[in-house]
Amino acid sequence: MKTKRRFTVVIEQDEAGFYVATVPALPGCHTQAKTLDTLMKRVREVIQLCLAEDDSFGGTLELVGIQQISV
Repeated sequence: MKTKRRFTVVIEQDEAGFYVATVPALPGCHTQAKTLDTLMKRVREVIQLCLAEDDSFGGTLELVGIQQISV
């Protein structure tokens, strides 16, 4: 049985109300959806696609924190 990998997913909401998911450990790995349930299904699919495309992925990044800044 293949070991499952863990990924941090950053979820934001855009001005149109869509949820946008980004996987920082996988460059270019992102998706969007109108609902969180749909978003989570799609992010699993896109992670699998990103991993299938680039099998050289060696590890995971550990989430340290998220900050917001105004400039």
